[in-house]
Amino acid sequence: MSLNVKEVDGGVQFSVTVQPRSSKNLLVGVYNDTLKIKLTSPPVEGAANKMCVKFLAKVLGVSPSRVSIILGQTSKHKTIQIDSMNKENFLQTIQPAFSPATDGDKKTHA
Repeated sequence: MSLNVKEVDGGVQFSVTVQPRSSKNLLVGVYNDTLKIKLTSPPVEGAANKMCVKFLAKVLGVSPSRVSIILGQTSKHKTIQIDSMNKENFLQTIQPAFSPATDGDKKTHA
């Protein structure tokens, strides 16, 4: 995995690219050092941001209150921070969330 994860005071930060209005919530894979996520919510009135936080919290097994969008509130490119988690723990938790799919993409549903 070539996801660029940075340890910061109190947690970790990483970049995501969100694709709203998907048929399912899923992790697509890592592209250009960024985690790609498909979400069912539309990008209207913060719905996709809320879904992004809830989805990542579920995948990582943490409370949604520990997941924050630091940059990109109105963009599909976002910087996410997970509080009270180190880089090693994050990578160990996120990697199993990817499972091989028949089309070659790595995906997980939640």
